[in-house]
Amino acid sequence: MTPEVEIREVGPRDGLQIEHPIPTAAKLELLTALAATGVRRIEATSFVSPRAVPALADAEAVAAELVRWPHIAFSALVAGVGGVRRALAAGVTELEYVVSASDGHSRANVGRSVQDSIALIAPIAELVHAAGGHLEVIVAIAFDCPFDGRTPPARVAEIAGRAADSGADSLSIADTVGTATPVRTTDVLTRVRAAVPELELGIHLHDTRGQGLANAWAAYTLGIRRFDASVGGLGGCPFAPGASGNIATEELAYLFEDGGIATGIDIAAVLDAARLAGRLLGRPLSSALLAAGGPLVPAPEPPRDGVTP
Repeated sequence: MTPEVEIREVGPRDGLQIEHPIPTAAKLELLTALAATGVRRIEATSFVSPRAVPALADAEAVAAELVRWPHIAFSALVAGVGGVRRALAAGVTELEYVVSASDGHSRANVGRSVQDSIALIAPIAELVHAAGGHLEVIVAIAFDCPFDGRTPPARVAEIAGRAADSGADSLSIADTVGTATPVRTTDVLTRVRAAVPELELGIHLHDTRGQGLANAWAAYTLGIRRFDASVGGLGGCPFAPGASGNIATEELAYLFEDGGIATGIDIAAVLDAARLAGRLLGRPLSSALLAAGGPLVPAPEPPRDGVTP
């Protein structure tokens, strides 16, 4: 069945970026497990400063192995022109560039203002397009900032519009610190869609305050069909105090599949990958579905005579 929603697995990048570094071989083991789940898109790594994000210092080494899975569309995150050049040289042409919606987070995350980050979209898009690639702009801190407070929805829509004018091929709205609720999710997405009706729009949600799946459903009812999620609920932003895990891939797939909305994802396989991720990291993960053991298994029918054989 053709998937009705697209779930991008971001565990190998967003999920691991705040963890202690694990060996490249362990990351490839996790990628092997994730590639067997049915996901069609995986965010494999990020080409950012190894000093800032030591957990992803092996980006080139990981990228060199992605040819193992030709059926998967791999992407990587970049923070500037230097990262774009590294990614393209490594053969990764589907890139995500983050623009924070607040100056406080932008300076903590990439050391520049929001306006300076926006100004880089056009040259980054030019480089990506010259390589035949795809540029997605992710608007981070789209709801709240731990430094500057509430993010005005109009600012998110403005950044989205400027990203579209600067050459972005698609957009994603990120609840980086997991403070959004369905009402606010609806408000922001409605404004962004009105500002950029022509661009494909996705959403990147965190479950820090337990609202992630409710926000995903609100986004779905608005017509959003592209969602980010992380195996086992791994993830968080190292430059946003209080940010914690993404919505769990297995929980998001369960939400949709149980409602008759095809994802193309094998939930049992994702749970296996989540267990593997927990072993590789040496700790239990936050996914409630993982802790519950998976979807409820139907009970066997009772014997007709009421007596157990």
